[in-house]
Amino acid sequence: MGAGGAGSRRAQDARRQERLLREHWQAARRLARRWKEAGEDEQRVLAQLLVLTARGWRLLVDRQWTGAGPGSGTGARTKSANADMLLVGPGGVFVIEVTAGAEPGQERSAALLAATKAAESAVASLGMSPVAVQPLMVFAGRSIDAGLGRIRLLGEHEIGPVLLSQRHRLRAESVRAIADHLERMFPGHAGSAIDHQVSHAGPEPHRQDSPDGLFDLEGLRDAALKAAMAAPIEQWMTFLHPDQVALVRRNWAGPARISGPAGTGKTVVALHRAAYLARRTTGRILYVTFANNLPRVQSTFLGTMAPAVADRVDFRSLHSWAQEFLQERGIPVRLHREKAETAFSLAWKHVGRESRLAALDPAPAYWHEEIDYVIKGRGLTRFEEYATLPRLRRRTSLGRTHRRAMWELYEEYEARRGERGVHDFNDVLSLALAEASRRRERPLYAAVIVDEVQDLTLVGVRLLHALVGDAPNGLLLVGDGQQTVYPGGFRLTDADIDIRGDRGQVLRTNYRNSKQILDAALTVVADDSFVDLDGLRTPGRRDVDLTYHDGDVVRVTGPTVEAHDGQLLAALRSLPDGALADTALLCPSLRAIGHYHRLLTQAGIPVCQLEHYDGRAADTVKLGTYRRAKGLEFKNVFLPRYDAVFTDATPNGSPGGAPAGTPAVGTEPSEAARERAELLRSRLFVAMTRARDLLWLGSVGPSRS
Repeated sequence: MGAGGAGSRRAQDARRQERLLREHWQAARRLARRWKEAGEDEQRVLAQLLVLTARGWRLLVDRQWTGAGPGSGTGARTKSANADMLLVGPGGVFVIEVTAGAEPGQERSAALLAATKAAESAVASLGMSPVAVQPLMVFAGRSIDAGLGRIRLLGEHEIGPVLLSQRHRLRAESVRAIADHLERMFPGHAGSAIDHQVSHAGPEPHRQDSPDGLFDLEGLRDAALKAAMAAPIEQWMTFLHPDQVALVRRNWAGPARISGPAGTGKTVVALHRAAYLARRTTGRILYVTFANNLPRVQSTFLGTMAPAVADRVDFRSLHSWAQEFLQERGIPVRLHREKAETAFSLAWKHVGRESRLAALDPAPAYWHEEIDYVIKGRGLTRFEEYATLPRLRRRTSLGRTHRRAMWELYEEYEARRGERGVHDFNDVLSLALAEASRRRERPLYAAVIVDEVQDLTLVGVRLLHALVGDAPNGLLLVGDGQQTVYPGGFRLTDADIDIRGDRGQVLRTNYRNSKQILDAALTVVADDSFVDLDGLRTPGRRDVDLTYHDGDVVRVTGPTVEAHDGQLLAALRSLPDGALADTALLCPSLRAIGHYHRLLTQAGIPVCQLEHYDGRAADTVKLGTYRRAKGLEFKNVFLPRYDAVFTDATPNGSPGGAPAGTPAVGTEPSEAARERAELLRSRLFVAMTRARDLLWLGSVGPSRS
């Protein structure tokens, strides 16, 4: 078909759509006039909403909540929980107050928020997140689009296009089920019922008192087109398990923690909690992770899920936030990783290499970790503190003489670092903690949410706790000790954080992985018990309930690296069109990342490094390390040469393979080597559990069939 023919066809479609909209508008105007209690202005707003019912929305008018109000007796109703209108559609649930006044008014706003809270309670039993319930105040006879706290203020010209431009959250069957449920929970007042479905009736004669200009047909068409073109969002952005919804809406009397095995929706709950708190507080919300790539992804997800409050939540990595916090207060930060590394190398050369430590493990990396995660990570400043400290997750037993040698290495490192006038990453957190503890000004944040808390040091957790203290709903810690990918550890009691009673919640249902994928991952860590943040030792294989059953594990073995890589490329090319957007290729090291980036690029397969991934859909393979994949999930996950990390023995400090000191076959591994292997298995477990539908495991060597 030529360009002229296509243009003519589009013009005909546009005219037909405009004609249908006019017919719906006129039919809606006739229905609106049956709402006797409303004035002419409010009837026009009602007509706007009735037009939407021809597009699959459901409208409930003049409703009252059947639940008991605060302080009321059994069965009592509160006037503040009444709703002018409840609108359910693809964009979610909208609680609507219509007014002909010029200002919202405190009493009217409070009544609308009370009705919204009642609606949230009503749909929570269906697993619907509070982010999908929105209060709207519509001003008849005015043009406005603004916000008043959680409430969105709209004029009668704006209401239709705004609603149609909402991202689609609900399918048609969900709209019907939720509307039916709300109709039971919010029965109509006697004598207020009107038909809430616009039929495809013919147009009524044109009337001077109902000009078409009151209904912005062009704006409505544009909004409907944008909504139709928008990709549907993930189901978890609207629906959660009722137990998860309860955690999102929970009122905690102090710091709280949500834990659970991989795939149980901890991050999902945390994101919904951030949106929930942002709607109910006037302060800002800080959402913190250790990895610096996760905040971009999580910010994108929240912006899609709850755009009205997305600008109220600060997504940051801990170290970048701490640096900015110090700079704003005029405290100099001289972070220089290379110079700090040089300081440690010289300290090891002059003090550590000939000490008792080298006999336990000649690899300096182990002792660098001891400084980073045990001594400075816990904020120790005196040898007496270190001498008797339980070194959680550190297998190598250190007597007092070994600890004295370790402390001497630490002091030498600090002296040489000081000579160079630089800070390391631990110094940044310690400086921020001192500043946050010293200043007793108005809290910077209404709440702090910490995701992947097990990856933080003790000083990092103390810093975040200092920002909000023990305030109700102030601090939420989210994470799982089994998914720790860094050495060392701590207990929450070490940070003076008391999680009592129901403030420690455990999720036990896996919503991501199939049995095949989860079994493959658990096999890796089945023998590795771990000490969680509560101080309790937990077995590596934990019982979980599964809800996802469609995943598959594909194991491929090639006789050479070239053959293995050829099978990898063939598997990637065999994916359906568009599947690369939800596909990740994960590697244990930077060296491997470089290899597979070259391989895929030369093969013409588009790649996006995980460090640059922001959560937006793009038809590219997401390439990154196991650690970069923390907190993410993908439909397809490829792990090439996944077992090589346990057999390679590259020089220490290189970006690939296992650290130096890995014992040869047939020798007894040292405790340090056991600890390294355990940490590698934990990282591999994290990578494997990122997969929903396909987990591809590649190996090089003799066929195992």
